Amino acid sequence: MTLQTIADHVGVSRMTVSNAFSRPDQLSAALRKRILAAAEELGYVGPDPTARALAKGTTGAVGIVLTSSLRFAFTDAVATGFLGAIAEQLGPTGLALTLLTSSDSGDIIPARDVAIDGALVYSCDPTSTAIEYLFRRRLPLVYVDQDPVDSISSVNVDDRSGARAAARHLVDLGHRRIGLLMSGLHGPHGIIDPSQVAIDGHASRQRLLGWLDALDAAGITPLIARQGGADLEQARIGARLLLDRPDRPTALLCFSDAVAYGALQVAADLGIRVPEELSVVGFDDSPLAVQIRPALTTVRQDIEAKGRAAAAALTEAIADARTGRTTVPRRVLLPTELVVRDSAAPPPA
Repeated sequence: MTLQTIADHVGVSRMTVSNAFSRPDQLSAALRKRILAAAEELGYVGPDPTARALAKGTTGAVGIVLTSSLRFAFTDAVATGFLGAIAEQLGPTGLALTLLTSSDSGDIIPARDVAIDGALVYSCDPTSTAIEYLFRRRLPLVYVDQDPVDSISSVNVDDRSGARAAARHLVDLGHRRIGLLMSGLHGPHGIIDPSQVAIDGHASRQRLLGWLDALDAAGITPLIARQGGADLEQARIGARLLLDRPDRPTALLCFSDAVAYGALQVAADLGIRVPEELSVVGFDDSPLAVQIRPALTTVRQDIEAKGRAAAAALTEAIADARTGRTTVPRRVLLPTELVVRDSAAPPPA
């Protein structure tokens, strides 16, 4: 079944049938209705998407480049909220989402081999070759939670300001023994000195800088635990290193709410009361923050706004690429806000 079959059946040209599917504004409503009815009667579902893509030179899909595991997109509340906002923003454009791992092992390298019209690079390991492949393909790109680059639009949140407010809150409550619970793909891991911290990405760097802004000003040297991932089990390992010791901190600053949840679990295992004996502060203000008990003091970032801004910047870059216009890179920096709940209090006497 082809366009010509429908054209012969209705008694119109092949182009007229094509317009009924792809350019409906070129036909009268009555003629288009007659063509679509004939197509349904004959079992024709529409032009082949692959052929249409070849003819237009587009795929109708945009990539979102994530970490080495796509599971992150379905298990992390912040990531799912971000992706949902993007999907909603892209809905009217007809563009589909394609999730790509930044992994470059094996015969298939997604950033090199998957057909897309542009890509969002979201919180990726800066040492990954995925970004290099996207550059070489000359695709329209937008960076999210990445270090800004002059020629590429970027969308970030004010991580440093938010982290600074969180640390200052603990200092103002009277805490002097403060632990940082961090994560990262690359070593070193375990209990480390501040000078040993290896930073894997933009958000990690900015949050550490914000914490140290406030702690350095107060003359406080934090105890730092760094683990190889941000999942619950890794968070529990790091939290135990900080809490199962005689000189344990009286407060923890955690890279995310998910990491803070692991810390709360370890505190409960060790019989440490929160917030009476230990204060815990997260980051993100994910749905988890109000579901756990005690409700988590954290730093709010607007995930929905970040997703909408990222999608808008990418659709603009793709449109500019199609028309040959030079894209003026956007620089979006969204605010953060400290949200005080029940998990932080003055230290025990």
